[in-house]
Amino acid sequence: MKISNTNPPKANLIKDGSLASFQADVIDASKTTPILIDFWAPWCGPCKQLTPVIEKVINELNGKIKLVKINLDENQQLATQMGVKSVPSVFAFIDGKPVDGFMGALPYTQILEFAKKIIAQAPQTQNGDFAAQLEQALEQANAALNEEKFADAEHIFSLILEHIPDNDDALIGLAKTYIFANVLDKAQEELDRVSEVGQKTQDFLSLKAKILLINETASLSSRDELEKKLSNDENNHQIRFDLALILNSEGKNQEAASQLIEIMRQDRDWNDDGARKKLLEFFESWGQTAPQTIKARRLLSSVLFS
Repeated sequence: MKISNTNPPKANLIKDGSLASFQADVIDASKTTPILIDFWAPWCGPCKQLTPVIEKVINELNGKIKLVKINLDENQQLATQMGVKSVPSVFAFIDGKPVDGFMGALPYTQILEFAKKIIAQAPQTQNGDFAAQLEQALEQANAALNEEKFADAEHIFSLILEHIPDNDDALIGLAKTYIFANVLDKAQEELDRVSEVGQKTQDFLSLKAKILLINETASLSSRDELEKKLSNDENNHQIRFDLALILNSEGKNQEAASQLIEIMRQDRDWNDDGARKKLLEFFESWGQTAPQTIKARRLLSSVLFS
């Protein structure tokens, strides 16, 4: 990965974090750039004093160190894991590990001194330029995926992993390219390398569900054959269920959802509520906030609460 001399834009230096994004935002990111974590709460007066000061320091250091802000009220589990006893609490991470920290709202000069001390402790290879290049590489790889340039995406994700072997974003991205190429064993190998935190992200859960659904359709009849069988036996729920799986595998999401919902309309308890359970698996594979999921959820609600 070639390192450029361009500093990352300031908008990328400060972000809101959570337990789900902790691996990517803190553990992985701190292997290329020192990271400060600021645990705060909306009701905390000293937090309101600290936030603008620490953000000013981060922006002035222009990519040499970054800030992840974590709302204590929304991330109690993470706060417990980090040993947070009061807010504001600030932790510094280098190379995936906590190295220092402080509590309370310190003045500008002390925060600036603390940040410079953390930067000085980081290896010389850790700088904003490398972090910017890593972020740019991930953006390029994901853009290639969206454009269905799978070979290009695979190359970029693989290159990232040569530098950071445990980068969850790159591991998940590489797994996506293998799924598109229908090389499921390699996709599963990459997913098996994702960290415990990364396994809680929507991208990971979506890919895991997709692999299960693809394997499930491997032994089914073709769509044309299933549609023909269904036209001759419209009350055969198993045929309709299998057709939903095939439609989903072909990217016909709404049609797949409609088939499962039709089973529920005819027989809510069929196969131990199998149609609804399968539809929930579809939602997982599509993404819980995807437009097709939201639309299908409305249809599901119309059946459940009618």
